[in-house]
Order: sequence, then C-alpha cells, then structure tokens
Amino acid sequence: MAEAPLVGEPLALDLVNTRPSGADLLSTRDDLANWLALQAERFPELAVARPTSADLAAVHAVRDHIGAILDALIRDRRPPTDALRELNAAQAAAPAIRQLEWGGAAVIATMRRDGTAAERLAAVLAEAATDLLTDPSIGKLKRCEADDCVLLFLPAHPRRRWCSPERCGNRVRVARYYQRHKLAD
Repeated sequence: MAEAPLVGEPLALDLVNTRPSGADLLSTRDDLANWLALQAERFPELAVARPTSADLAAVHAVRDHIGAILDALIRDRRPPTDALRELNAAQAAAPAIRQLEWGGAAVIATMRRDGTAAERLAAVLAEAATDLLTDPSIGKLKRCEADDCVLLFLPAHPRRRWCSPERCGNRVRVARYYQRHKLAD
C-alpha cells in the first residue's frame, strides 16, 4: 500500500476512506488483507484468512454504495435509491443469526452467518453502514478541510476540521507557517 489507511472512525467510514484522492488503498487482495487485519480487534467477524478476488469485488461494491450515500448526505441530498437497495441486498445475502448454545455454566449466544465468504464480508460491512447511517451523529459528518483531502469523519469535538491532526492538520499548519514566513522575507 502506498499509504496506510486511516482507521479509527466507524467501520463504514474507515472503508470509504480507503479511497483517498487519486488512490485506492484496497486495490489488491493483499491490501484488503492488511486492512482487515487493521480492523480485526474491532470486528473479529471480518477475519478472512486469504481474501479472494470475489471478496475484493464484494468489498469494493459495498464501499461504492456507502460512498454514494455519504456523498449525498454531506451535500444535503437524498441518498441514491440503488445504493440503499444494494446495501439491503448485501445484508440479506448473509443474514446474521444468533444461535443459542450451552457454554458449560450458562446459555450463550454466538453469531452465525450463511452465505459465501464474500457475501458474509459484504453483509458485515453493509450492517456497519446501516449502523452509521441510522445513527443520529450522521448529521455531524464532515469532509476534511485540507485542500487535497477527501476523507470523511465524525467529529468528537465540534471544532475538529481535519481527518487526522497528524496527517492533514499538521500539513495545513506547516503550510500556513511557511506562507507567513515567506511573506515576511
């Protein structure tokens, strides 16, 4: 991967943010494996030993649909009906079923999904999108204010302006400093 994907936002935003301006950080199966490894602690159900081309295609499709919906929302427009329908279809292709089992001392519930590995992966990502899109905080969605950045984030603080203070925030501050001192010379 050319640059490390930004992680730490809700899963659906992390997924959309794998397509920064002019790049695709999930262009290969290895890229997908690396991104899934970055998400492993947060979402163990995403574990895929060796992603296939079908897995990569399914992730790209879900990412494109989430991106179209978020782009519409950030512009105060109605989300595309096709994108909503496709996320619903992705969830329906591998629905989550809570199975009850005896754990030795108590009844426990474990999540199980039917479908192919690609369908299960797409379903988890589509469900994460559903959680994000129906969360009241979606109204706070912002695009990074750095000129060359297209990444999205949900600000924990209303004054947050950049996807990451270490990435874009620092670049903007350095550029401002440079401009101030260049003009002073």
